[in-house]
Amino acid sequence: MPTRSPTRKSVTRTRRLKDPKGGLTAAGREWFHEKEGANLKPGVKGKADTPEKLRRKGSFLRRHFAHPRGPMVDAKGQPTRLALSARAWGEPVPKDAAGAKRLATQGTKLLERYHATQERAKPAAKRSGAKKTRTAVAARRAAAKKRAPSTARKTAARKRTKKT
Repeated sequence: MPTRSPTRKSVTRTRRLKDPKGGLTAAGREWFHEKEGANLKPGVKGKADTPEKLRRKGSFLRRHFAHPRGPMVDAKGQPTRLALSARAWGEPVPKDAAGAKRLATQGTKLLERYHATQERAKPAAKRSGAKKTRTAVAARRAAAKKRAPSTARKTAARKRTKKT
């Protein structure tokens, strides 16, 4: 009985792990989990409507398309695996560098929306921003004046009357 060549075995495995439409199959994600301990999740195909989806999709688009590691189409004019990865995340497949840049810009906007939701989730005292900080300082000063002992207020009032 003839045996299969090792190259045939690897080709079968990679075909089973990689989705021809882009990205990895569920078996591919499981294989990486077993081999490297990676906790890979499928791409966010629909609308990024939760903070986690905003963060994941935005960072994916920025990471892969801001500075692409290769061309978007091969010598035959077919989209490369890099370009097809956009489809796995529910985005149009870019055909050139301009399309990749549009995806990177979209990723930046998603990350900005994610950071805005994180900022709103913080308590008001911990939020950053000059206006909020000034009002917090003014509120603390007003509270400190109210807590000042009555003898200190009387002494300050006497000093003012002696000067006149």
